Amino acid sequence: MRGGQGLPPLAAVVMAAAVTAAVGFWWRVDRQAGTPPASAPSVAANVSGQPASALIPKPAFEKLTGLWQRPDGGYLIEIRSVGPDGEMDASYFNPRPINVAKAEANQDGATINVFIELRDRNYPGSKYHLQYDPVFDRLTGTYYQAVQKETYEVEFVRMR
Repeated sequence: MRGGQGLPPLAAVVMAAAVTAAVGFWWRVDRQAGTPPASAPSVAANVSGQPASALIPKPAFEKLTGLWQRPDGGYLIEIRSVGPDGEMDASYFNPRPINVAKAEANQDGATINVFIELRDRNYPGSKYHLQYDPVFDRLTGTYYQAVQKETYEVEFVRMR
């Protein structure tokens, strides 16, 4: 450095790299903003290998959390949480706990679907296929009773 003028060579290189990176980032973001959305969902993966769509929170699933009761009996579903991928942390009671083998939610357009499979004594694969009704804040659908091999129309109303 002579007479206090200019920057040391390393500082100049670092500054030039930072400016180039900032301009490149701005150009990419600006270009993406003007690009029409793709017709098919993205299958890009993040570092963990999960699809990018699995990382986007699904606020519609939050409506499912709570305690739900079937009015025709003491059957309860407690949904503690629903992950962005639809995996639910759920319990089932009649009135004692029954093992939940699988519990998941998915969204088909504006419709939120709930699937719960029970695997326990007297519940060898009984299944609920439900839909969330936002107008009446209830879950409606069918219950397949595996022992009797019969399907019933059911509904659950929110208790909390």
